[in-house]
Amino acid sequence: MKVYTGRILSTGMNKDGKPFVAYRVSSRSFPNRQCLEFETRAAVVPKEGYVNDIFENPYITYNSIRIVDDVAIVSNGSQTDVIADKIAVGMNIRDAMAYSLLTMDYEKDDYNTPRIAAAITSTDKEDEYGCYIGIVNDKKLLVEEVPFGDAAFISTYGSQVPDLVEFEAKTAAESAKFIFDEGTFADYEKPVTSCAAVFDGEWTIDVYNP
Repeated sequence: MKVYTGRILSTGMNKDGKPFVAYRVSSRSFPNRQCLEFETRAAVVPKEGYVNDIFENPYITYNSIRIVDDVAIVSNGSQTDVIADKIAVGMNIRDAMAYSLLTMDYEKDDYNTPRIAAAITSTDKEDEYGCYIGIVNDKKLLVEEVPFGDAAFISTYGSQVPDLVEFEAKTAAESAKFIFDEGTFADYEKPVTSCAAVFDGEWTIDVYNP
């Protein structure tokens, strides 16, 4: 039986040993959205004809992935940009995430939707590697390290602590599809759109819009 877990993100190292981030929109209220791919970011926006949805809920459009200073950031809201900006001025990943989640807090919508985020460096050298995943809801703030070589995921309503996952996709395109409806993520209902970035010499971003 599938369950609804809300927005999902995953990060760490895939089965090919490459750093990655991946994100999926799951939605019961605003399903008419898509991910758009740009050179250093991916954005969640309404589909054509549904632009007025942003007046019903200001949280439904945002940059879901940003690449800055060889770090990939992923989140379910505008905290993506805040984390990226802090990293760009020299703040370390852990502190940038903790600061941004604390100051922005959970979303003040009908569900008190948690903000989730992750960030990862673009190296496979353990002494230079850094990967963190976090959440802020109406009861807690958590920023936790993902160990070198592992991958983890977190969601807004279901798994609100980082859970280890076997992330079997290799490329950005495969990763966007994988988090949409494959592996562990096939157990979660109402997928809408997804995106991912994988580092293999450089960051590559791709999106999946069924």
